[in-house]
Amino acid sequence: MQKSEAVSVSDGSFAARAQQPAMPVIGFLGFGALDTSVLYLAAFRKDLNEIGFVEGQNVAIEYRWAEGRYDRMPELAADLIRRRVVIIAIPGSPPTVVRAVQAATSAILIVFGVGDDPVKVGLVASLSRPGGHATGINFFTAELVAKRLALLHELVPGGSRIGVLVNPANPARVESVLGDAQTAAISSRQPVLLPASGQR
Repeated sequence: MQKSEAVSVSDGSFAARAQQPAMPVIGFLGFGALDTSVLYLAAFRKDLNEIGFVEGQNVAIEYRWAEGRYDRMPELAADLIRRRVVIIAIPGSPPTVVRAVQAATSAILIVFGVGDDPVKVGLVASLSRPGGHATGINFFTAELVAKRLALLHELVPGGSRIGVLVNPANPARVESVLGDAQTAAISSRQPVLLPASGQR
């Protein structure tokens, strides 16, 4: 009889565990590398904790790192989609990557952080009503181009040319940054495009 009771308790415990819902999984798609993103990850986890989600307790996080290579982002995003995450966080990524993820899935919420106007680059319908399955923030880096050039003009009043350092691996951003720089260029100062590459 005692053996039967022990089996009954064991079976009940197993059934209870089997009925527990699976822990939701958040996908985190980082452009950089883990060792250069420690502060961002700490802030990300802190914000999750503040709304009641603790990694390893009631939510899991799958991390993917592009290690500075834009060409790896779509492949890593596809891997997260196959993993059936409930949300993909894409902080500090170019709009082209966000659009690629949007095109790859309509069932997963996307939370992005971009340096371009998300309406202008076609990520959302409007700032007040994004629509679709993507939302996020704009770092307003493009809007600061004119201010930066004005500061350069004050710091180096005799300068006649301005160099614009851009990453050629992100063609859309190159076009955007150069266009903003040319629009904001002061008098005869013409911005000069200087491609930068991390490849050796």
